Amino acid sequence: MRVILHVDLDAFFPSVEVREHPELKGKPVIVGADPKGGTGRGVVSSASYEARKFGVRSAMPISRAWKLCPDGVYLRPHFDLYIPASNSIMEILRSHADRFEQGGIDEAYLDISNRVKDFDEATEFAKHLMEELLEKTHLTCSIGVAPNNMVAKIASDFRKPYGLTVVKPEEVKDFLFPLEVRKIPGVGTKTEQALLELNIETVKDLASLKPEVLTRLFGAWGVRLHEFANGIDNREVIEEYETKSIVHADVIANGFKFKTITVRIRYEHFDTHTCAKSLPFPTNDIDILRNNAKRLIAPFLRGNTKVRLVGVRVSNLTSPSKSPIY
Repeated sequence: MRVILHVDLDAFFPSVEVREHPELKGKPVIVGADPKGGTGRGVVSSASYEARKFGVRSAMPISRAWKLCPDGVYLRPHFDLYIPASNSIMEILRSHADRFEQGGIDEAYLDISNRVKDFDEATEFAKHLMEELLEKTHLTCSIGVAPNNMVAKIASDFRKPYGLTVVKPEEVKDFLFPLEVRKIPGVGTKTEQALLELNIETVKDLASLKPEVLTRLFGAWGVRLHEFANGIDNREVIEEYETKSIVHADVIANGFKFKTITVRIRYEHFDTHTCAKSLPFPTNDIDILRNNAKRLIAPFLRGNTKVRLVGVRVSNLTSPSKSPIY
């Protein structure tokens, strides 16, 4: 029996800001670029649940957020606060896991298969973990408990904030099948649109589709997609996230400087390669990033080999100075 927890911190950036500035509690807090009265460029990094009631979402243009919520509290990101907070939380989570994998600054997978005897005990385990994090860090999280990573991740988003969703092995298909296909991790706008054109709207629709149809449409990803739709995910929990590296487009947009650029390329059969370069000076120039990334990736663009994924990471960051509340 595998028991996996996916721990997802609730509106992490705004929650840290509220913890540091209690007077912001209950207000719509929006972390991102300077809105400049609705004319600003850049995007929303994260929004509190109060701001989300106005329709504000992560990655939304900051000008759009201003139109939706002009009375919100707008803050520039303070990674000098977020990184230590994340590190403290991850240390707590790691201490409770047989295997631990940090998926980002605000999420992690815990394999607790050897620490509980069944899913009822896992439920109590997760409740105590939520309470411990709240008591020690004054931040809340939501947890999904399931037999594998994929289902646990979907479950953690099911009852937010400060929610717990447990999906037992015999309940996986009942849990997944009514959901919209975009709830499957890795299904983005283009994949969703391609599926909708086939009248595939729910996970049940996707699960019932023949695997060869998905393979023809999406290559090797089609096989994984069919497995996910049927609740199958055999990936192990493996720690591979570097906590001191922040990966997000608005790190650049909001004035952070970086020295190291890393590119990652994955071919159609999941063969993956990385290449990195450290600059002699810190910068946040998008052209420098773009040009160096192109040069790094060029040797890997070989012949007719199909590419599944190209990623760019910046690290070795210089934090910006604290910014005022707008």
